[in-house]
Amino acid sequence: MPQTTHYRTCHLCEAMCGVEITVEDGVIKTIKGDKKDPLSQGHICPKAMGMKDIHEDPDRLKKPLKRTKDGWEEISWEAAYEEVVTNIRQIQEKYGQNAVGIYKGNPNVHNLGGQLYGANFSRAIKTKNNFSATSVDQLPHHLASLFMFGHYLLTPIPDIDHTDYMLIMGANPMVSNGSLMTVPGFGQRLRALQQRGGKAVVIDPRKTETADKASEHFFIRPGTDAVFLLALLNVLYAENLANLDKLAELVTNAELIPNLVQAYTPEIAANITGITAENIRQIARDFASAKSAVAYGRMGLSTQAFGGVCQWLINVINIVTGNFDQPGGALFTTPAIDVVTLLGFVGATGNLGRWKSRVRGLPEFSGELPVAALAEEILTEGEGQIKAMVTIAGNPVLSTPNGKQLDKAFSDLEFMVAIDIYLNETTRHANIILPPATGLESEHYDLIFHSFAVRNTAKFSQRVFDPEPGAKHDWEIMRDLANLLKGEPDNPKEQKNLFRRLSPEAILDLAIRRGRFGTKFNKEKGLNLQKLRANPHGVDLGPLQSSLPNRLFTKGKKIQLVPDLFVKDLERLKATYLNPEGQINDDFNLYLIGRRHLRSNNSWMHNSYRLIKGGNRCTMQMNPQDAETYQLANGQQVKVSSRVGSIELPVEITDIMMPGVVSIPHGWGHHHQDIRLKEAQANPGVSINDLTDELLIDELSGNAAFSGVPVKVETL
Repeated sequence: MPQTTHYRTCHLCEAMCGVEITVEDGVIKTIKGDKKDPLSQGHICPKAMGMKDIHEDPDRLKKPLKRTKDGWEEISWEAAYEEVVTNIRQIQEKYGQNAVGIYKGNPNVHNLGGQLYGANFSRAIKTKNNFSATSVDQLPHHLASLFMFGHYLLTPIPDIDHTDYMLIMGANPMVSNGSLMTVPGFGQRLRALQQRGGKAVVIDPRKTETADKASEHFFIRPGTDAVFLLALLNVLYAENLANLDKLAELVTNAELIPNLVQAYTPEIAANITGITAENIRQIARDFASAKSAVAYGRMGLSTQAFGGVCQWLINVINIVTGNFDQPGGALFTTPAIDVVTLLGFVGATGNLGRWKSRVRGLPEFSGELPVAALAEEILTEGEGQIKAMVTIAGNPVLSTPNGKQLDKAFSDLEFMVAIDIYLNETTRHANIILPPATGLESEHYDLIFHSFAVRNTAKFSQRVFDPEPGAKHDWEIMRDLANLLKGEPDNPKEQKNLFRRLSPEAILDLAIRRGRFGTKFNKEKGLNLQKLRANPHGVDLGPLQSSLPNRLFTKGKKIQLVPDLFVKDLERLKATYLNPEGQINDDFNLYLIGRRHLRSNNSWMHNSYRLIKGGNRCTMQMNPQDAETYQLANGQQVKVSSRVGSIELPVEITDIMMPGVVSIPHGWGHHHQDIRLKEAQANPGVSINDLTDELLIDELSGNAAFSGVPVKVETL
């Protein structure tokens, strides 16, 4: 067979890097950056080669599996469907609709089929026990967007390509290439910012790869970011640096901010955060005096006890300095497929607290409960107890708090089905595993990440390989199961259900045509799927643009600057940090934070030998001062314990860590014998989520509080 070249978007993380893939005799020969991609412009990271490894992985499941007393057995799709539908119906008839739980993992958001058909599948099961990776990641962002801008997906994006000052908190975009800020090639963009005389400042308990390249870096005690942000606002108002500028007519209740931040002087904040009062004042002054500036806070801010308040305050700082909806500040995207507007058109802008979890009373958000409550909802007996689970492209045993507890909970289920390509730490508990055709065998369009990108672009990726005969895509599996669970449609609305009748490409074409750049508004020059197919490198739709007030979904098209729920949560913050009593437990006197590696994103990437080769990355990083206190040598094996459990791993002594803080990477812990992940099992590491605590959450949103878990370290 002749050599062929394919242009595609890498689907392994949020960066949306364009890739050029050459194939010869059915085998991938090279994967390079696509220099003609309008967003990534040739940038790729090592994860791109993981697409080849996953496609060729001998451990990847390709036929339905059934767990029997004699082990796993391959069965037909028809038999697998019958098992799933029969068991779900029987359990719901016996225990009620909510006896079935659903968990959707992070890869769903990188997948066109999962994005288009997942919600329809969930509706077919008719349960309130829906969970996803959202509540161990970015839920506070959605909370702030809903109550400030009227739509939970209306996320402000830093205009890094035009800003003069960027404040980065709890984020490491040199490694992630952005998160809720899709920014491939962040390093080049950071250098360009600095070369034009701009400045990037990083606030983080670890001197990350981003902090190392930034103009300035300041250590901060984990979990105290909200206090730091309040102190910045205190300075902005105390020194008359706040200026709404053009936003004055679009903002409500701005006059309330000075009183809310009055108690958080730089001196008070310095004692709490570890950042000096002088530095706090200088950061506030520099931010306010820059020609343009933007504050960006990501996962480290969201996954802490005051994640919701943090994301609210980030928005407030951008707004009251006049850096919102302005070039170089924070702006909303206008993508070719505008998911925000499409959901808003049907009234799906977001909700909070329509129901609560049965055991702990944690609030629902937009149809999902916090995953920190999942294990207890399975383990706690009584009416409404979860008896069966459906997991879709997720490994919550390794990715959610107190993984050992969830591992035990899954073993207690009466039935479990997993839609997944691997037999992993979670799916090993399933009765049925349904493996979809995946990755390079699927067409791809990033529905969500185009909405979070630093530039408006559109790109459709055609499949590189045909699926094996008899294989099913994930959208086909979810469509088939939904149709079987619903039965024949008996009402006109269900008969018109697009997800019963249309393929992803047909739905995609409709959405593109109806978008701002579509043929509905410009018949000759507008976009449709055919035009995207004809432009395999993607289409450039221009830089981020001012879009207010039309982009808002709030009443009266006004920014709600001071929503009541955030103001009320400041009382909890006050009780926590302005209380003279110390916050450190004598037994657990170190703070634990996570970290991410450039060659990792999800736990299943650890089965790619290219992505895990090299030295052991599953180490506990610790500051030399702390290592001396504990009399530890570099590489020494230590025991790390929290309220919920303990793990053992080697210590890595490094001055990139703030004293009093230790860091362990996420996604490891592949030590179970009954999984099929050869490469991962050869390099198992340990799971940080055997230490993280399901009781530590942001009470406002229910998001897991991974950052700042109290731990202790002991020598072995």
